[in-house]
Amino acid sequence: MTDQLKGKDFITTQDWAVEEIGELLELAAELKAARAAGKPTDLLLRKTLYMIFFDASTRTRNSFETGITQLGGHGIYLSPDKMQISHGENAQDTANVLSRYGEGIAIRHCAFREGNDYIRDVAHHASIPVMSMQCDVYHPCQILADMLTIREKFGTNTKGLKMGVAWTSAPNYVRPLSVPQSLILLMPRFGIDVTLACPPEFRLMPEIEEQARANAEAGGSKFEISETFEDAFTDAHVVVPKSWGPLMTTQDTAEGLSLIEKYPTWRCGAEHMALGSDDLIYMHPLPADRGREVTDEVIDGPQSVVYDEAENRLHVQKALMALTM
Repeated sequence: MTDQLKGKDFITTQDWAVEEIGELLELAAELKAARAAGKPTDLLLRKTLYMIFFDASTRTRNSFETGITQLGGHGIYLSPDKMQISHGENAQDTANVLSRYGEGIAIRHCAFREGNDYIRDVAHHASIPVMSMQCDVYHPCQILADMLTIREKFGTNTKGLKMGVAWTSAPNYVRPLSVPQSLILLMPRFGIDVTLACPPEFRLMPEIEEQARANAEAGGSKFEISETFEDAFTDAHVVVPKSWGPLMTTQDTAEGLSLIEKYPTWRCGAEHMALGSDDLIYMHPLPADRGREVTDEVIDGPQSVVYDEAENRLHVQKALMALTM
């Protein structure tokens, strides 16, 4: 493990070279093997990570807090409503104070048109590394876990694989764009062809789609957009059927939920999985809206790797902290 990434922020995979991400994934695999063998990995002994959560969390909080503990450090959970942020303290003061105390800051802030700006503001003023635990634009740690899972199933040479990222109908709430956007940005950089399938009202941020095209060209892969659900599955090796909100069409919650209800048939079932390659795997960052996004037959079936994916959040985040803190 080198010190070249010490102090480096992690807000989007776009800010890291493919070689740097590869180094992180290799370390994640090593840390996973060490944990399985019962070997201690006290790489961050007595170091502190501050975790600021503007949004609810199951996997993200527990994987980060468990991860820093397994590395010999300590994680402190911070909720803005229990901090001076709730009284108007700005990002500059929060960043400077926490930088005097510990070695890393991680933030989850998914409010549309707010989250990414806030995380970047903190990073600008902090003198310790700042990590995004998800924002309105990116979910970089989830996508690292996805990539580690893909490498475990298909090997480290991922060039020529096909991934389908498919919008699904889940009308219980309007979800962020960050997971599909992060998927279409990173996967083409590793040679994976990506098809994004979604209704026209559910397109992603135009600048992200454009960057995905540029990444595909540079990575020798393909990025395509379709309005046909099945196109994401045809001949695919990996599918990620997941809901997100029509935030490029409307920010009105009631209108957004109404648009989601327009497409009840956009649900992943066994008939869709049959369209893929013989070794097709089903991925989802969880929580999945069972019965709306996906059938139990698929998510609980042999092609599903959702729990491997969830576990790998722990290992990639341990690698991220070990490299940067």
